[in-house]
Amino acid sequence: QVQLVESGGGLVQAGGSLRLSCAASGRAFSDYAMGWFRQAPGKERVFVASIRWRGGNTYYSDSVKGRFTISRDNAKNTVYLQMNSLKPEDTAIYFCAAKYRSPDYEGGLVVPTEYKYWGQGTQVTVSS
Repeated sequence: QVQLVESGGGLVQAGGSLRLSCAASGRAFSDYAMGWFRQAPGKERVFVASIRWRGGNTYYSDSVKGRFTISRDNAKNTVYLQMNSLKPEDTAIYFCAAKYRSPDYEGGLVVPTEYKYWGQGTQVTVSS
C-alpha cells in the first residue's frame, strides 16, 4: 500500500509555470507506475501524464504535450509535474495516482480506474 500527498498548486497568471509534487510513503515507490490527472468543476477526471515504474517511459495527453513534464525521483519517493506555459483551461484540481507493478503492455495507464491509490489533490488556478 502507498499513501500519496500532492503539493505545489496555487494561483498563477496565464503563461506562467508551476511544479507539482506528489510524495509517496509506504511500499517501494520505484515499483509503482505514477500518473497525474485533473478534474475541472463539473467535469470528469481526465488523464494528464504518467510515468512507468520500470524504464521510465512517459506519456502525455495531447492538451499538455510540449508544455508539461512528468518526472520521478525514486530516492525521494516523489513524482513531479512541471507545468509551463499555463493556460486558463489548465485550471483544475490535480491528482496523483499510483499503480503497483503495472505490466509493460498496459502502456500509459490513461484511465483513472486503472489506478488503485490516489492523493487528495491540489488546486491549480490559471488566471487570464
